[in-house]
Amino acid sequence: MTVFEGGVSNIVEEAQQRCDRLDAMLVEAMPHWSLAPLVQALQALRGVGLVVAATLAAEIGDLGRFDTPKELMGWLGLVPSEASSGTRTRRGAITKTGNREARAMLVEAAWSYRLPAREERRYRARIEGLPEDIRAIAWKAQVRLCQRYRSLASTGKALPKVITAIARELVGFIWDIGRRMQPA
Repeated sequence: MTVFEGGVSNIVEEAQQRCDRLDAMLVEAMPHWSLAPLVQALQALRGVGLVVAATLAAEIGDLGRFDTPKELMGWLGLVPSEASSGTRTRRGAITKTGNREARAMLVEAAWSYRLPAREERRYRARIEGLPEDIRAIAWKAQVRLCQRYRSLASTGKALPKVITAIARELVGFIWDIGRRMQPA
């Protein structure tokens, strides 16, 4: 049987079922994980669902080991490269020296900031039960990053560069949340 005989929709349905099973296993394992409070808190950020939050927590670990958000941005490879000589400094593309999986998750999450900031029902359900300071950080991130996206996109910058800049700023909010949430 070829792909065309079985239908592409069957392949897509099977892949979706596998993803759903993996998501269910992740939900089942979450309460036993020491970083579960961090994963829950990170989900307050727009674009950061269970899979993204769990990936970031697993790849980065304890965010308390980074003294500043810039250190975390550098560790993730989301800072511009630099070539300097004397008084001349030239900035280039991001370094990509850090963790590839975490960086990819951040870039995917950054796409959600294309739309205007709003509190929809799913967002309110995700932040229910979280401390007020975490909620405030998440809302501040949503307002700032949505505005920043519009600002950068209106200047005519290439969309991948805009999204990367949003991902870099998102790291600062993730660092702030991570510093407030202690592992269980």
